[in-house]
Amino acid sequence: MSRGATDWGAGRRAHGWVWLAVGAALVVLGWLLLKLRSTATDLVVYAAQDQVYAEPLLAEFTRETGIRVRAVYDSEAAKTVGLANRLLAERKRPVCDLFWGNEELRVRQLAARGVWRETNAWAAFGWRSRRVMINTNHVAPAGAPTTLASLTNAAWRGRVALAYPLFGTTATHFLALRQHWGETAFDAWCRALVANRALVVDGNSVVARLVARGEAWIGLTDSDDIAAVHREGAPVVALPLTDETLLIPNVVAITRGAPRERSANVLFEWLQRPATAQRLVEWGALEGAVLADARVAGLRPDWDRLVADIEPGTARLRNLFLR
Repeated sequence: MSRGATDWGAGRRAHGWVWLAVGAALVVLGWLLLKLRSTATDLVVYAAQDQVYAEPLLAEFTRETGIRVRAVYDSEAAKTVGLANRLLAERKRPVCDLFWGNEELRVRQLAARGVWRETNAWAAFGWRSRRVMINTNHVAPAGAPTTLASLTNAAWRGRVALAYPLFGTTATHFLALRQHWGETAFDAWCRALVANRALVVDGNSVVARLVARGEAWIGLTDSDDIAAVHREGAPVVALPLTDETLLIPNVVAITRGAPRERSANVLFEWLQRPATAQRLVEWGALEGAVLADARVAGLRPDWDRLVADIEPGTARLRNLFLR
């Protein structure tokens, strides 16, 4: 074989390896582009609903519709507020398509700030409540406090637990009570709680577990957190609903300029199905699927005033409960 033929064969083999490498690179590049494209089409959900409940429902939604969901969850201590701040920061260039909240005030606040789309922006479904719970090893139901004001009685000194009232449902409940009672009476109640050495902790689930263990005898928390420790066999009961109760719906909202609005609409409607709310009731995340079925009306805030009062009201709560 001539030298030229040998060189040509070697060159051909070299070019073959080059094209093989190029082909492999193209396969990898195609895979990366596909992955990036699929990630870009994933529906982005910010969820304040507890992950233990939201995750299986979102997985079921994907199985039914083929729409993949990438969910971002909030921490227990800063429930809802952290995601609300993130949505505000991203308002001009939204990342989130749909927000699944577990209380109403922050959704209304973000609506006032133009975070949601202009029409059919948000909806409420199902309900749970703010409740007083007791550990029955330490407090007999017949002798339990019947009003929130009685949580400041000397008999309960150091025995009442509540979440830090700057976040989540505790903040909403306290701001609603401030509106209902008036600022003077509300401030006096808060100061009395502090003077009575109420245990102020990071999150409603922490409250429920403190009461379950008997480290606190009485807790002001959410009904789903009470249900969770009750299922574990803790000697706890929730006291009856009263006019001081705050009923808390789940809420779902679509951001203005949502990058995947069509898919967001599908989930928006899916979460509002009666079957979805009923599943959350069965799991203990909600008390009822229909708000009109609640046994009492509870507090009826003037929501526009409450939204306007968030900043000064929160500043006042920070001063009262600063640790």
